[in-house]
Amino acid sequence: MSQISSLLPASHVLVDVPAADKQAVFEQVAALLEGKTGVRRAQILESLLARERLGSTGLGQGIAIPHGRVRGLREAIGAFVRTRDPIEFEAPDERSVNLIFVLLVPEKSTDLHLELLGELAQMFSDREMRAKLSVAADSLEVQHLIARWDAKSAR
Repeated sequence: MSQISSLLPASHVLVDVPAADKQAVFEQVAALLEGKTGVRRAQILESLLARERLGSTGLGQGIAIPHGRVRGLREAIGAFVRTRDPIEFEAPDERSVNLIFVLLVPEKSTDLHLELLGELAQMFSDREMRAKLSVAADSLEVQHLIARWDAKSAR
């Protein structure tokens, strides 16, 4: 079981979301996580936008891992979004993105933040995993795929 799975209940998975751009995705995620974290939606949104201004979190291969540090957040939390149509994300390969994992960590988090980003990057570098996430029928199936993914077996 991956470390990521503990951050991602099925209720944090949004499948086939109609979104015109990354701002729209961030707004939907902020609205979703506001109720789960007790942190204001505007604060979550600003954290994601501030990080994105430093450089795109699009990785390539249709993947993005937007992330941010959030004051007042008690523990790391994630959300997965698969957009209905790919959106522009300024990825290095210039491909649009439709698989997005949003990671939020407490403001003072350092090692855990880097570990989680590393695990996400490794998971999304798995071609078979990307293919399965792209066609998963619903939120439960996506959550199950992520929960069962194991970094050791993917090597």
